[in-house]
Amino acid sequence: MERKARPLVERLAEIRDPRKAKGKRHPLPAILSLCLVAMMAGAKTPKAMANWWKNRIGLGPFLERLGFSKAYGPSKSTLYRVLSLIPIEQFEAMVSEWLEENWGHLLQPGENELDGVAMDGKTLRGSRRRGADNAHLLAALSHRLGLIISQLGVDDKTNEIGAMPEFLAGLIIEGRIFTMDALLTQRDIAQTIVAGGGDYVMIVKVNQPKLYTDLKELFAEPGAEPFIADEAAPTNKGHGRIEQRRLRTSLDLADFSDWPGLQQAFILRRKPIIFKTGQLRQETVYGITSLPPQRADASQLLSLIRGHW
Repeated sequence: MERKARPLVERLAEIRDPRKAKGKRHPLPAILSLCLVAMMAGAKTPKAMANWWKNRIGLGPFLERLGFSKAYGPSKSTLYRVLSLIPIEQFEAMVSEWLEENWGHLLQPGENELDGVAMDGKTLRGSRRRGADNAHLLAALSHRLGLIISQLGVDDKTNEIGAMPEFLAGLIIEGRIFTMDALLTQRDIAQTIVAGGGDYVMIVKVNQPKLYTDLKELFAEPGAEPFIADEAAPTNKGHGRIEQRRLRTSLDLADFSDWPGLQQAFILRRKPIIFKTGQLRQETVYGITSLPPQRADASQLLSLIRGHW
């Protein structure tokens, strides 16, 4: 029997309410749930959140379902006070855990459809000027849902690698495909993912010199043809340009490389042409994956790489 998805408001009820009993008008889980809904609608500040539900007509039944006992939401001042008292780390962890628990209910991949989880780091805009701690975030983002499953604050970009073991420990690895840029292409990360029952698609650059050299030699022109296992070469038009992409895979590197879980190597050549200027750029990208060809052909690998970018 399929497990029923647990409502997020029930998980948020596990957060201790730091407010005094006297003067409380709205339950804490209801306030936090409504804040999440307003944020998904584009509200980014307590003032914007309060204005969002204030300007909604007929919101009463919805508020009741979230647990409000009154036909109106909290005021701006209430939001500022409540959100300043909530332990943000616990709140973020609670939402991430709920997403993890209900992943299967949110996402039902179709036949031959692979869903990637992009591992990437972002620096919060303007945070360094303000002297903010943990201004850099390591995030896991679902390609298809466009949702951040989890995120972790790190001191700066150079600490993403060191933070990955802790980050992966808080995620469900089994059955997932993790995509990442060259910075996170590390042996320990690949080993952790494979050992946990997941797969990876990693971009390889000069920070892994031996692996990078092996890939360049494998796909060197001329003479690479005998090593090509599959190929995909779509052309896309849009945003004022036409882009030609050609991804080729090879199984030969898996025979002698000791990189954890390596099954396929690939080379991706991109040629975007700007209509307005006629400018042509060429880019070559190398990569590896633990996915065997039976699970991911060249076309599917290309989709996973595009989903990450």
